[in-house]
Amino acid sequence: MTTAVKVDDDAKSRLEELQAEIRLQTGRKVTQQELLTRLIDNAYESREEVIDSFRESSVPLSEAEKEAMREARFNSGVETDEDDIDDILYG
Repeated sequence: MTTAVKVDDDAKSRLEELQAEIRLQTGRKVTQQELLTRLIDNAYESREEVIDSFRESSVPLSEAEKEAMREARFNSGVETDEDDIDDILYG
């Protein structure tokens, strides 16, 4: 059973480009249905990454976000060890 799926023009164009690249590099002609099935199978294997791509914020941080955090660091002059952190977190 096949079902029609609507995709925007940009997605359709990228799908066709990938389809053509597969044929050029492998010599094998694949249908868009085969290609979409393979992409879905691969996405299913890394579904956490796919799910995360729909979150408002992404982890890990971008390089700009990492740099902003490094710039905001300061030395409070108080040495903290693991026991201190455990006490703060777990009481």
